[in-house]
Amino acid sequence: MNDDTIQITESSGNVFLDLGFDPAEAEVMKLRAQVMIRTAQQLKAQGWTQAEAARHLGITQPRVSRLIKGKVEDFSLDMLLMLANRAGLHPQLQFAR
Repeated sequence: MNDDTIQITESSGNVFLDLGFDPAEAEVMKLRAQVMIRTAQQLKAQGWTQAEAARHLGITQPRVSRLIKGKVEDFSLDMLLMLANRAGLHPQLQFAR
């Protein structure tokens, strides 16, 4: 492969928008991914096993596994915000123009 065949496109900052999703849907997906990542990091910081995390979050261990693996399609934004709160986080939504 030579340099003439490589095309680089600068990201918009939202991978979902870059993949062609509707702008509104892409923003929600980005928020879901951000909350999911931060919640998974919080669970790791707590040092909980998946079973312990399940008890604290009020969900099953397999669901915790899907959360940690980043299966964003399995969680609504509402559910992710609730789980983040149960994990000890206090997510806030801010509006920008």
